[in-house]
Amino acid sequence: MLSPKKVKHRKMFKGRMKGTAYRGNTITFGEYALQATTCGYITNRQIEAARIAISRHTKRGGTLWVKIFPDKSLTKKPLEVRMGKGKGSPEEWVAVIKPGRVLFEVGGLGDEISKQALRLAKYKLTVKSKIIKREH
Repeated sequence: MLSPKKVKHRKMFKGRMKGTAYRGNTITFGEYALQATTCGYITNRQIEAARIAISRHTKRGGTLWVKIFPDKSLTKKPLEVRMGKGKGSPEEWVAVIKPGRVLFEVGGLGDEISKQALRLAKYKLTVKSKIIKREH
């Protein structure tokens, strides 16, 4: 699973996900890409599941680029614990996704295989997304 080697603070603020992505919103490497249309969190497990779905469908042909990284920790308090007594312990690592962010890119494959692989990966994620093609 993806997670940072080292972070400055173990427990982070939740923050706000307003606005659209102004960085990482264009295709830089591949021919086809999966672009987010809504905001939300994507966990490291979901990223890994989508990556495996793409690589299995393409039979490890072509090239796959994962353009997101889970660098934010989400905390959770144990079940049946009363309010107060501080913040819970870090449970999972997530990537903050804003609309317009490119999540995955594929290249070196045919059009149909690329679209089908990205469509399979789309089902593994919690944010809505669309498949886009590089403009030449």
